[in-house]
Amino acid sequence: MLRTHTCGELNENDIGKEVILCGWVASRRDHGKLIFIDLRDRYGLTQLVFIPKECPADIYARAGQLRNEFVVKVKGKVNPRPKDTINPKLSTGQIELLVQELDILNPSLTPPFEIEENLNITEEMRLKYRYLDLRRKKVFANFILRHNLYKIIRNFLDKEGFIESETPILTKSTPEGARDYLVPSRLNPGEFYALPQSPQLFKQILMVAGIEKYYQIAKCFRDEDLRADRQPEFTQLDLEMSFINEEDIFSLTEKLLQLIFREIKKLEIKIPFLRLSYAEAAKRYGTDKPDLRKELNSDFAFTWVVDFPLFKYNEEEKRWESEHHPFTAPHPDDLEKLEKEPDKIRARSYDLVLNGMEVGSGSIRIHHQELQEKIFKIIGIDKDQARQRFGFLLEAFSFGAPPHGGIAFGLDRLLAILAGEESIRDVITFPKTQSAFCPLTGAPSEVDERQLKELGLTIKKRRSR
Repeated sequence: MLRTHTCGELNENDIGKEVILCGWVASRRDHGKLIFIDLRDRYGLTQLVFIPKECPADIYARAGQLRNEFVVKVKGKVNPRPKDTINPKLSTGQIELLVQELDILNPSLTPPFEIEENLNITEEMRLKYRYLDLRRKKVFANFILRHNLYKIIRNFLDKEGFIESETPILTKSTPEGARDYLVPSRLNPGEFYALPQSPQLFKQILMVAGIEKYYQIAKCFRDEDLRADRQPEFTQLDLEMSFINEEDIFSLTEKLLQLIFREIKKLEIKIPFLRLSYAEAAKRYGTDKPDLRKELNSDFAFTWVVDFPLFKYNEEEKRWESEHHPFTAPHPDDLEKLEKEPDKIRARSYDLVLNGMEVGSGSIRIHHQELQEKIFKIIGIDKDQARQRFGFLLEAFSFGAPPHGGIAFGLDRLLAILAGEESIRDVITFPKTQSAFCPLTGAPSEVDERQLKELGLTIKKRRSR
């Protein structure tokens, strides 16, 4: 290691030690002939002092060249700060480092904005220089929060007997709901992969495989119009279990969220959560995502919304569509209405709403091939289309598929709520703008003609305005 300690580690117990620190110059102050530098790394700040009589002349001269965001390595002796300069707000506020050696590991241009809190700069500027934005304590704290959330989730699910399993990113386009992101295949000209909108079909196949308890912190992709709570690529916690019913999903979810809020927010949320039927929520609150913070009086109001309709009617296309997705099981008491009264069938689906935002959604799935084909038929997917799009799932169902169900949580939305942020962009390391553009890399961007030719693609020229 280049260093012996971090910039947030030293205290009065280290006085007299010779140590080596590395970090970024956070600020510089010249008091007469004394040069003070605040050195920053991810762990904190340590004050450095360069005294002409105490360090070699060339080191003192080099200290005069230091500017904000220079990366340096220093060696020196830990000294107590004078009593009138002690900073109780810092863990290192009782000491300073009397520097005797200095290496400039890398200079820095003047940053386009100061690395400090409460900056009045545009979001596009922050995202263009995201590597500088992330050096700010408040911004960086959101990614420590994400790390800690993942750790809690993994530890909890491991104890509950779940297996973390990865599913493909390049997969089959099964257009239903939001638009797919398509990826052309060079080896199969004219054919395309799709980036997954969710691992839905693969996790159901894992249940057929006998995994029984699956989870994944999964990257998902949807080509849709963006809002503060949407991104073209997002992260979800994806769960699936076999031989269960809704109560098992509710119980597991509530215990996990209770643990998350206990560990991260130091709050004890009450379980079980309130449950509302879709009809009741719509009647009482005019929405299926009610914000019940005032009614329940706890800052975080969780509500299960259940008994959604299985279908909704598309007036424009004059056909039935799935309210959630076509793999959701109908309520067993409503099966006799399937052929003639699709508008009266309840789904075995459930949404978890927190403070008026949907943070989780799931269902008990169809696991019989015949029933799945009936659902496809009602929403206008005939047998040939079903085999073309979903044949691998239907075939899997013919080899002993167990009853199963699951849920997926939008981790970016949950993190934004935990962090008190208005936009999920503030809890995503490298987010896109509302126009799905990355200011840092310039993506999406044009590609050269050779790449297009290899893929058998041509681009239509845009008409000039």
